[in-house]
Amino acid sequence: MPSRYLEIHPKDPQPRLIRQAVALIRTGGIVVYPTDSCYALGCHIGDKEAMERISRIRQTDKHHHFTLVCRDLSEIAHYARVNNQQYRTLKAFTPGPYTFILAATRQTPKRLQNPRRRTIGIRVPDHPVPLALLSDLGEPLMSSTLLLPGDELPMTDAREIQERLYHVVDAVIDGGNCGLDPTSVIDLEGPAPVVARRGKGDVTAFE
Repeated sequence: MPSRYLEIHPKDPQPRLIRQAVALIRTGGIVVYPTDSCYALGCHIGDKEAMERISRIRQTDKHHHFTLVCRDLSEIAHYARVNNQQYRTLKAFTPGPYTFILAATRQTPKRLQNPRRRTIGIRVPDHPVPLALLSDLGEPLMSSTLLLPGDELPMTDAREIQERLYHVVDAVIDGGNCGLDPTSVIDLEGPAPVVARRGKGDVTAFE
């Protein structure tokens, strides 16, 4: 089946198109969607087969870290253990182009966790399209940056994404051009924050 191409307004997403994308996610589909950093691949949190399809698209190994994309802090608390200090950090830097590494709760499926550390990467995007998707879906999205094998940078043009991934994803959401920088990754698991990857988000406060 060729993928659907959904032109969704980046500032005022059309509810009808959002519902179409969410229906695909709920039935095991993979969607390409815009974020406040770059385009990403997303699927239903409990769908092992969809996660494996994303791994094949990106040609990643079994140690690849997926990110749990949440709509707000209350959703994060279900999947990650957050102390007072971590909560203050999350409150200050979400929504935004950051992924935070936190200890996973028992509710978090094992396959989403770092097998050694039992951690999970979590983020709250500052972009109307993913926030509308998450609101309609009612739970987080399992997500991975759209960086294809052999490419040095993520793809930014939805038409080009549609051409290259026509038969391997279920929908491409065109929300306009996104940036080239993935999120900054901040590890909050230790006694002090550690910058694990420099990306779009300013990391000065964590150094």
